[in-house]
Amino acid sequence: MATPKSSMPMLNGMSTLTDWLRAATELGLALILAFVIIDVLFPGTTGIVNNLGVIVGQFSKEGLAGLIALLMFLLIFKNRSA
Repeated sequence: MATPKSSMPMLNGMSTLTDWLRAATELGLALILAFVIIDVLFPGTTGIVNNLGVIVGQFSKEGLAGLIALLMFLLIFKNRSA
């Protein structure tokens, strides 16, 4: 089914926005990885390892619901990067 010409600018705009958000997310993940490496090489520099530990601890504190939420996040992230 063909899309009407009036919706083409909207689709192009959504595509551009999606591309920007994807790029921002990938930049954020690259920065997190870089900060983890820096924090492993020079402990206490960025504090990101402690923060990640707190986040994982919050997931585990929620029990089964937290585990399901964490697994869903990982599944979505894995499908997005494939």
